Parts: sequence; C-alpha cells; structure tokens
Amino acid sequence: MSTHHFLTLLDFTPNELQEMIVHAVELKKLLKQGTPHTPLQNKTLAMIFEKSSTRTRVSFETGMIQLGGHALFLSPRDTQFGRGEPIEDSARVLSRMVDAVMIRTYEHAHVETFAAHSSVPVINGLTDLYHPCQLLADMQTWFEYRGEIKGATVAWIGDGNNMCHSYINAALQFEFKLNIACPIQYSPNADIVKTAETFVNVMPDPIAATEHADLVVTDVWASMGQEEEQNDRQKVFQAYQVNESLLAHANKDALFMHCLPAHRGEEVSEGVLNGPQSVVWDEAENRLHAQKALIEKLMT
Repeated sequence: MSTHHFLTLLDFTPNELQEMIVHAVELKKLLKQGTPHTPLQNKTLAMIFEKSSTRTRVSFETGMIQLGGHALFLSPRDTQFGRGEPIEDSARVLSRMVDAVMIRTYEHAHVETFAAHSSVPVINGLTDLYHPCQLLADMQTWFEYRGEIKGATVAWIGDGNNMCHSYINAALQFEFKLNIACPIQYSPNADIVKTAETFVNVMPDPIAATEHADLVVTDVWASMGQEEEQNDRQKVFQAYQVNESLLAHANKDALFMHCLPAHRGEEVSEGVLNGPQSVVWDEAENRLHAQKALIEKLMT
C-alpha cells in the first residue's frame, strides 16, 4: 500500500476531509474535558523548518505530545536538508527513523521530492505555493460556528498567495463559492484557479468580491521571503484593506478570518481584527485540533 501524504487539500477526498474536521471537533472536546486520547504512543514526528513559525511549531509539537507521541524540531542548522545532501537521500534516511515528517519550507517542489522518496507520511506545514494545514483549521472554525460550508460565499481579499491557493483547493473540495479580489499583477496561479474554475471568480474589485459574502478572509500583503517588496506592495494593496467599511458589504453575520500574524492597519483594521465578526483566535487555536486529527489519520 502506498504511503499517504498531505501536501495539498487535494490529497484527500472531500469525505475524508469532512471526517477529519468532525474528528478535530471531537478531539477539541476531549481536551477541554481533560479526557486523555493517546493513540500515537511511541510514535515520532520529525518537523523540518526552513521557514520559522510560531503556530506551526507549537501546534504540531503540542499535538504530538497530547496524542502520546513525540516531536523532533529540526532547524536548517540541524539537518542537511537543502544543504548539500540530496533531498531524496534525506527522505530515505529520515523516514527509516521516524513515523511521519512535517516540512515547512519555501519551494513546494522540495516537499514533493521529499514525499516521493519517503516511506512515511509527509505533511506540508507550508510552502510558497500552499498552506493546507491552515485550511483544515479554517474549515473547522467555520464548521463550529455555521455547520457545513457547502454553498456559502467566501471572499478572499489581497494577495493571490499560498493561502489563496489553498482556499481555491478548499472551494473545490468543500463546494463553496470563492470570490478572489486582488491586483492583477498579484493574481493567484492560473493553473490552480483552473482546477476549481466552477467555484472560483477572480476580480480586481474588493467591494464586488465582498458583496453578500458569508466569510471574509485576508492575509499579509508581503509574506515571509518577500520583505524587500513590502513598500511596493503597500502602495498597490492600499485599496484591499479589510476594514469596517469593506466588511459592511458582506452579510451581517459574516465571519472574518486571518491566518496570522496580522499587520494591523495594513491588510486588516484593528476594528475588524478584534471586532465581533472576527474568529481569528478560535481559528488559531484550531490549528492544534485540526492537525491532531490529520496526524492521527496519517499515522494510525
């Protein structure tokens, strides 16, 4: 039987994703009740970080401990990943010693290459192209507040980045309408859009995208590795701030999400981020629960 990896949301069926969301909610309840759930005793997750992170490291490491297993943090200084040893060799060796590998890196091709030569499950903790783990948390958060997202309208406002690409995958898998508002030069990958074109509409106007939306989502204008573009991007994205005025075009009970960290006063106003429609803190917490459901499915 071939090893099951999680590099994008498309690596699981819609039913499997929905089952994971439901299980994540169950795991959250067990944790709040103080009920132990430790199916991963003596299991080890290797966590390779070429890109630093707060939420990704803490959620995976804590999640493994809560499931009865152990997590190994491996920084670029600790491994030969991308430092001379071929990725294929790193994958062959590491997968003989651990039960799964999570990688947070830049080039998506590196994760694909690692997975192709790994004998254990590989999880994409983030690449420049996709951020599927965040979408599991986002979909769990929506499910807790509203139930099924099928048929809902989601507005993505800002850069057509890795988060946007994973929202496109999610639109296909969960069957919701996705309006993407972004400057033309920062549009999402056209091939990724094409895979879900029935559910996705890309446009330059943030107001049009937000009209009657049930969920409004944004992200920073300059992602990690794009810091030198910060000033240029700020000028281009000024009209794409999610503020009270823009959110007013969405449905009155629309939710607001942001994967964090947020740059208050740039892509989102302070009033929206801390406002009554914002669920960003639940969304952040749900990284822990959704990823626990994911690693349990992959490792048992």
